[in-house]
Amino acid sequence: MTGGGRGGRLLSGPGDLNAPTIRHLGRRIWALLRNYRGKLAGTAVLVLVGSSLGVAVPLLTQRAFDDALFPHDGGVRLALLAQLVGLMIALSIAASVLNVLRTYLTTSVGNKVMADLRSQLFSHLQKMELAFFARTKTGVIQSRLANDVGGVASVLTNTVPSILANTVTVISSLAAMLLLSWQLTVVALILLPFLVLLQIRIGRVRQVIARRTQESLSDMTSITQEALSVSGIVLSKVFNQEAAETARYRAENDKQLKLQIKQQMTGQWFFGSVQIVMSVTPAIVYLSAGWLLTQSWPITAGTLVAFTTLQARISMPILSLMRVSLDVQTSQALFARIFEYLDLRPGITDRRGAVTLPAGTIRGGLALENVSFSYSPPPVTGEVTWALENVSLTIGAGEFAAFVGASGAGKTTLSYLIPRLYEATRGRILLDGTDIQNLTMESLRQNIGMVTQETYLFHSTIAENLRYARPSATDAELVRATKVANIHDRIMSFEAGYQTVVGERGYRLSGGEKQRLAIARVVLKNPPLLILDEATSALDTTGERLVQGALEAVMADRTTIAIAHRLSTVISADRIFVLDRGQLAEQGTHEQLLADGGIYARLNLAQLRSAEDLAG
Repeated sequence: MTGGGRGGRLLSGPGDLNAPTIRHLGRRIWALLRNYRGKLAGTAVLVLVGSSLGVAVPLLTQRAFDDALFPHDGGVRLALLAQLVGLMIALSIAASVLNVLRTYLTTSVGNKVMADLRSQLFSHLQKMELAFFARTKTGVIQSRLANDVGGVASVLTNTVPSILANTVTVISSLAAMLLLSWQLTVVALILLPFLVLLQIRIGRVRQVIARRTQESLSDMTSITQEALSVSGIVLSKVFNQEAAETARYRAENDKQLKLQIKQQMTGQWFFGSVQIVMSVTPAIVYLSAGWLLTQSWPITAGTLVAFTTLQARISMPILSLMRVSLDVQTSQALFARIFEYLDLRPGITDRRGAVTLPAGTIRGGLALENVSFSYSPPPVTGEVTWALENVSLTIGAGEFAAFVGASGAGKTTLSYLIPRLYEATRGRILLDGTDIQNLTMESLRQNIGMVTQETYLFHSTIAENLRYARPSATDAELVRATKVANIHDRIMSFEAGYQTVVGERGYRLSGGEKQRLAIARVVLKNPPLLILDEATSALDTTGERLVQGALEAVMADRTTIAIAHRLSTVISADRIFVLDRGQLAEQGTHEQLLADGGIYARLNLAQLRSAEDLAG
């Protein structure tokens, strides 16, 4: 189970669902229903009226027996019998109509609440910091949105109305039974308290199983997401691991099967016992009625028929309430899993009083003051593992700055700190002299454009992928952006042009084409600060030359930070910063750093020799 953001606490397991926790869950579930109080009130009225009509039918049956079929003065009163039967039919029809209306209201409310909950959860996850997604499997998150939310849907669409309807039915029927004969009522319900206690114990067991079942579903979703994505399929095929992936999924599927069977079967012997008790109760009632008659208690045939009708009428509601009670206890584990995500606090948020950057006012000057960053929380004891340590530097507005260094030196990490995808552990980052932590994240990121190492495209058209940067962009603006990135002609070579669907993660396009689309997308955004993280890494020499020429036009009049592995792409940089194991080791122009004969010079020499070896 993955942990939360700073200060966020996840429930450790079913043992957390103690009485205070359950009461807290109840209040939060009610809060979800609060906006639908009108429909809920209407549902309650329909339930009350429908249940009352249901109780009236057995009472009319008593009159039909005692006053119409077997009156004290003898003979059959056919007219009265016809009236009573007609009334029973009318009440039954009315009860059915009310039940349809009640079902509509409950289904409407339940599904709307589920839609609200799913949207709320998705919106909250959008606010979580990048670190949360870096340590959490995508499949686990998908499972929370799909399996967990879907798992509690029936609680609001079926379970809650069922509890209300069955409770009213049981109470009204018991009241009628007591009116008919309190002695027979005692006989009919004498075993009920013992059954309730047993049901509570079974519910606790099912609660544990339900949580394990959802965790297994999360694992299955994660395996599916990883193994059946385009990248996952390619990986499994080229390494000949299809059988291994199938075996991994089958193992988790078998585990899920066993848990589902265990969850369904837990308590079935209990329900079988309850059904036996309910089934034999009328016979016991008949026997008790016979004994009462021998004791001169006045019980008529109509009373006995009405009583057993009512007893039969509450049998299913009582059994249903016990089943529903188990479902509610099971769903508590699912609600807990949903709320534990909603309770996570984003690790990076706007400070109180954060300033919004006015559009068009950003010049793009950057300064880092003793910036340090660690991906791991600082330990209580021992040394911190720093990805960046005490980095101080200045980049002037409109400058082209480059960061170079060996893999793992901290180049990409630094690029993540500028738009606050991660927060600096120590030190400050200033944009035009203002601490970026004092700016709203929305306005900060609105003024920053990034082209990352891994180009991400949606399974949509080229035009829609481009407009992700600026939804209001016109077709002419799309064309201008793609021409800058030297991808327009390639797009027009497709039969559907800009309406070409690129496939999942842009799989229909080559690496270079995807990279140029990403560059066109950031060109369309037109930010004053541009970050290029290995922006030409997927291009061949010809493609790199084309895009480099295009980027020179894009970089004009804006601050550009380029993270580069190939030093040939940053020779023209105004300033080159060399990172080594998280620290700033050197800085200067290409010529200055070569003359210094330090790390940069050694990197340049190694790349030249590598190029010569390839050419040879």
